[in-house]
Amino acid sequence: MSDPRHRAALAHWALPIAVAAIALLLQAIGEIEVWRLQRGLVLAEPWRLASGQLMHLGWTHLMMNLAGLGIVWALFGRDLRAWQWTGAILACAAGVSLGLLWFSPDLDWYVGFSGILHGLLAAVVLVRIFRRPNVLTVLLLVGLVAKLAWEQFASGDASTAHLIGGTVIVDSHLYGALAGAAWGGFLVLSRRRTA
Repeated sequence: MSDPRHRAALAHWALPIAVAAIALLLQAIGEIEVWRLQRGLVLAEPWRLASGQLMHLGWTHLMMNLAGLGIVWALFGRDLRAWQWTGAILACAAGVSLGLLWFSPDLDWYVGFSGILHGLLAAVVLVRIFRRPNVLTVLLLVGLVAKLAWEQFASGDASTAHLIGGTVIVDSHLYGALAGAAWGGFLVLSRRRTA
């Protein structure tokens, strides 16, 4: 791979490839009970705060989330630097895990990357609105907010639940988006301070 364009493309996709590789490895290992975010076990087994979001109900669930990550990256991957994306993933993972543990007491366990995906989209759309607003970006924000509101009142999508083999935990989408918006706000404010 001596071509600089190939190296640049690989470097650009390194973060989503790493996330996908870890998620694929966990799925191949299986043992969902060991990796899922499990209420009551997080203090004794803190890795569940991260692994629960990289583990999935099955291969279809995983492929849907990896496709979502690929789409977000293809559309917006160049909008943020690698450290900003890494921070967004960590902030959204923390937001989803802590939000579910603190504000969704009826939920016993959780797996999936969709909460982080909603957060990544919220973060990058917020940054784009403040850097270079346009109609498409505003429509994306309005669409994301409408989807989150609809999910809270409609309690999930039965067809998606059938596809993934379990209930869609819509609260993870909300907590991820809130954490992503907070991270996006941090990036906007920190850029304004240094400008």
